[in-house]
Amino acid sequence: MMGFSGKYIRCCEGKVSPLAIVILLFFAFWLLFQPLEQNLFDKKAEPRAVTARGDLAQDEQNTIELFREVSPSVVYITTIALRRNLFSLNAVEIPQGTGSGFIWDDSGRVVTNFHVVSDANKIEVTMADNTTWDAVLIGAAPDKDLAVLQIDAPRSRLRPIPVGDSVELLVGQKVFAIGNPFGLDQTITAGIISALGRGIKSITGRTIRDMIQTDAAINPGNSGGPLLDSAGRLIGVNTAIFSPSGAYAGIGFAVPVDEVNRVIPQLIRNGKLIKPGIGASLADARLVKRLGIEGILVLGVEPGGAAHKAGLRPTKQYGNEIILGDILRGIAGTKVSNYDDIRTELERYSVGDEVIVNIIRDGQAIDLPLRLTILHN
Repeated sequence: MMGFSGKYIRCCEGKVSPLAIVILLFFAFWLLFQPLEQNLFDKKAEPRAVTARGDLAQDEQNTIELFREVSPSVVYITTIALRRNLFSLNAVEIPQGTGSGFIWDDSGRVVTNFHVVSDANKIEVTMADNTTWDAVLIGAAPDKDLAVLQIDAPRSRLRPIPVGDSVELLVGQKVFAIGNPFGLDQTITAGIISALGRGIKSITGRTIRDMIQTDAAINPGNSGGPLLDSAGRLIGVNTAIFSPSGAYAGIGFAVPVDEVNRVIPQLIRNGKLIKPGIGASLADARLVKRLGIEGILVLGVEPGGAAHKAGLRPTKQYGNEIILGDILRGIAGTKVSNYDDIRTELERYSVGDEVIVNIIRDGQAIDLPLRLTILHN
């Protein structure tokens, strides 16, 4: 057998055999990686020693303690819709959405956003101990995007949330949100109060004023959950985010707790807000604009009602002639320019309170005392 000799190579007229090239390359790579393989693996390798961490920072300890104390008060809300089966025509339950809420009192009342439960045929509340309870909607304030549910859980399982106040809040102070973003229950996020006094539109189109703006991460599923101060007290109800994509973009809004603490007791007592009114019907904003009026035109007054007793004049028609009524310009010293302004200003008062209304009559500014009555619409 000739073998791979120089003679063999020469008999090929200077050409190298492909087989020879393959064999040479194989040995070359084998020699190249042989020492590298020996260096890559160490049969004596052991886990490294753990470096002692020491105590957690005080700020971290506060956050951990806050979550331990408050998270049992936060619940996971699942809404269910009933749909007809196309073949059997039987009603079937379809999960519709999720949200957050919190235990309001030891009677089993749960507070959440109205938009979380507004279209539900059935509502379930899952507490931090993973027990699930059927819930009933007992009261709602759509204009405030707030709602109260009732569950029949025993008192021993209920941990009402500590309630704070929002009048003393400051931009820059630390806040925390606990909720169920994207269905991930018992999630805590932290941030600061970015701004105060914001206004956003509710599900009804009414403006919710004095909202808290925060950069704490709030995502779909956080709605209805609590916004907390560093003492673990409720300072707001997380309601909305500002985001082009629909996910967290650094701007979230919460209904301030002072408003929550005013509205929720009324919902528990009456199932709805008892709103004060002036006993008058007011012109549509488009009509006022067309007439070039600054203010709100009084169209009619309820006979014997608050506006009638205060002396407000309605708009009247005699044949083809229309005599405009009083033009409402202010309530209790606050300028109003549309119906939303009036509703917002009157919410600061209760039925039976007396306020001063500023009107324009025959070009003259007049102040009239008016005792607020129940708003029926």
